[in-house]
Amino acid sequence: MEMSFNQRVFVLTLLLPIVVILVEGQGTRVGFYSTSCPKVESIVSSTVQSHFKSDPTIAPGLLRMHFHDCFVQGCDGSILIDGPNAEKTAPPNQLLRGYEVIDDAKTQLESVCPGVVSCADILALAARDSVVLTSGASWAVPTGRRDGTVSQSSDANNLPGFRDTVDVQKQKFADKGLNTQDLVTLVGGHTIGTAACQFFSYRLYNFTSTGADPSINPAFVSQLQALCPQNGDGSRRIGLDNGSANKFDTSFFANLRDGKGILESDQRLWTDNSTKTFVQRFLGVRGLLGLTFNVEFGKSMVKMSNIGVKTGTAGEIRKVCSKVN
Repeated sequence: MEMSFNQRVFVLTLLLPIVVILVEGQGTRVGFYSTSCPKVESIVSSTVQSHFKSDPTIAPGLLRMHFHDCFVQGCDGSILIDGPNAEKTAPPNQLLRGYEVIDDAKTQLESVCPGVVSCADILALAARDSVVLTSGASWAVPTGRRDGTVSQSSDANNLPGFRDTVDVQKQKFADKGLNTQDLVTLVGGHTIGTAACQFFSYRLYNFTSTGADPSINPAFVSQLQALCPQNGDGSRRIGLDNGSANKFDTSFFANLRDGKGILESDQRLWTDNSTKTFVQRFLGVRGLLGLTFNVEFGKSMVKMSNIGVKTGTAGEIRKVCSKVN
């Protein structure tokens, strides 16, 4: 007996091991290069792994770079372009790292599939591979993005910031088609990586008339003050996920619950009820429908990686990621 369309869809859904979100009309799909450059994923993966072995901090660097790329001009590799007023020169982007990994992968891909794979796709794949290398779960990355030709530092002014209120964060994410759950999930990417003292030390001294930011656990304040003394080295870096800065896990959310969020914008996810619920669900709080961070992170990353993508004849396939053709 022939199955109906709905039955076929149901069976296909059951067969899919990883939930793949395709944004209608966007033109990205899993396996876009399956015939034109079948080794793309293995080349990118091995390149990221080789750089990660010598410098594990490359993983959070690439994840953050992809995020910053997508929030400005869409996921089009515009963050990679060099120039005196390019996106990468904007204050929120000046400490991004991992450009050499993308360049390395691009050089290898150009030798086997010249003019085929976009820099934007290399970055999307590298971000996923970075999560896997830090013990996170994998997800299927839709590809088919093309590279943008515009990169201006002024366009980076609206990136989410470390002092943003939850309402501001939610609005910035909503403007990109991402909801409150996506916000909490993607900020959870701070489970790996570090922040410089200059971005949070203001919370430790004279934040109020009585001293430190009251949302910080008092015992943790003294720990942070020892690491980031007043008028000390503002470039010193501290793990965003206290005690687990190199492993992709849910301890970042436990730290928010315990008043140990490093960035003010992160800690606010616990003090605002609209976001606190999702933090609790990731922590498996009794009485709430639980969420599996590794699964939800992949879903939200796919949504984010489809923001404003250029496909078809839009944009170009850059020969060198740091400059337009």
